[in-house]
Amino acid sequence: MNKKTLILIGFVILKFVLQYVLISPEYDLQRDEYLHLDQAHHLAWGYLSVPPVTSWFSCLILLLGNSVFWVKFFPALFGALTLLIVWKTIELLKGNLYALILGALGILFSCLLRLNTLYQPNSLDVLCWTAFYYIIIQYITTEKNNWLYFGAAVFAFGFLNKYNILFLLLGLVPALLISKQRKILTKKELYFALIMGFLFILPNLVWQYRNQFPIVHHMKELAATQLVNVDRLDFLKEQILFFIGSFFVILSALFALLFYKPFHQYKFFFASFVFTLLIFIYFKAKAYYAIGLYPIYIGFGAIYLSEILDNGWKRFLKPVFILIPLLFFIPMYNIAFPNKSPEYIASNPEKYRKLGMLRWEDGKEHQLPQDFADMLGWKELARKTDSIYGLFPKTENTLVLCDNYGQAGAINYYTKKGIKAVSFNADYVNWFNLNVKYQNLIRVKEFNDVSDELAKTGAFFETSLFGAEITNKYAREYRTTLFVFKNAKININKRLEDEIKKVKNYND
Repeated sequence: MNKKTLILIGFVILKFVLQYVLISPEYDLQRDEYLHLDQAHHLAWGYLSVPPVTSWFSCLILLLGNSVFWVKFFPALFGALTLLIVWKTIELLKGNLYALILGALGILFSCLLRLNTLYQPNSLDVLCWTAFYYIIIQYITTEKNNWLYFGAAVFAFGFLNKYNILFLLLGLVPALLISKQRKILTKKELYFALIMGFLFILPNLVWQYRNQFPIVHHMKELAATQLVNVDRLDFLKEQILFFIGSFFVILSALFALLFYKPFHQYKFFFASFVFTLLIFIYFKAKAYYAIGLYPIYIGFGAIYLSEILDNGWKRFLKPVFILIPLLFFIPMYNIAFPNKSPEYIASNPEKYRKLGMLRWEDGKEHQLPQDFADMLGWKELARKTDSIYGLFPKTENTLVLCDNYGQAGAINYYTKKGIKAVSFNADYVNWFNLNVKYQNLIRVKEFNDVSDELAKTGAFFETSLFGAEITNKYAREYRTTLFVFKNAKININKRLEDEIKKVKNYND
């Protein structure tokens, strides 16, 4: 085993260790993670929230025991593979050991540490972007047509993971068209590869068609409720912060792609970078959508810097570029991860406020960053739901109905009573079991909606009670309330069917 391999293994091990130690044990899983894990119980070729790939990994996690260790393992793995591909890219482009170390540090000590703590499609999305760019470099370097098929497969897999990878294509195609590499469009193998990729994603497209293209409804809702609050200037600021320790490495890459002779055949990567960012800005995309764009450019920049710093007085700058990612990681460690208690963050908000971390999707400032608040209160909710559920003599005809997917997913993940909580929110609208004739209801309501719940819903039941509420004041679900309704006077199933039809009718 040579020196390079040992160093690479060291980076990979450090990557996994960091992903596990950067979250304080007082935090639960994050809201979205519960939904993705629940998809393992409802396999399909598509979902209202995401394409199907996440559910495949959720199935694997379920087979492995569904523990938090495995939930955190896969995003860490995707991050480690992203680092590996950048390493291999640098080797492919004849980068030396310094370039390899600089590139690995740039990937390791970056926003990917935060991204890879969460079981969401985003970690795999970044990996697929990086792998696709690597395959393009392989094709240009070797001109072997098999790389076209690999590229189609990776893109299709990325598409089935997160539709965000379409932005890669939208930025890459015009860049190819204005470059000498447009000769690729004359290759018949390219079109065979495109057909192969289309066949891979066809089942998901069929699912979208059969379900009235929920992605269109989802994007409209996203634009109306979240993207409307996106500031384009803030988008650009956050791009700098994502890989702040490698900012000059990325700038060096863009310069080298234009003027460094060994990169002449890859010049279109500069235009692709610009086009992709402009498209993101035009659509007012969330800043993190663009993270997958950067890792491959860290590879280019590391190679260029290793060359220009190898002569004369510039050699003294080599340690500086190695130290920069490490130095920026220190403040990142203190702010970017849920490794401080909620009490500490609430008492020391200024450094979080300066970085805009307290501003949520609703455009308002709160005590904790939104992702952190979304990792609190879930075990409490599940525990209290279990306690109430166990009081019913016949639990099989008791429905647990939640306001949002986070509540339903958390209850289903942590329950000791085998509860199958549902909601009219997100994918849960498709997961109601209407074969059971429900007589009792446990209603989980967000605080803003609880004012007259006992009177309004209680009119349809013989007994109505206040059950419990979430008491963690730092949780996004703070004061979420559980109501208990026994012995229905109405046909609950009929009401459910009507509401499901209403929710599914996107045109209403």
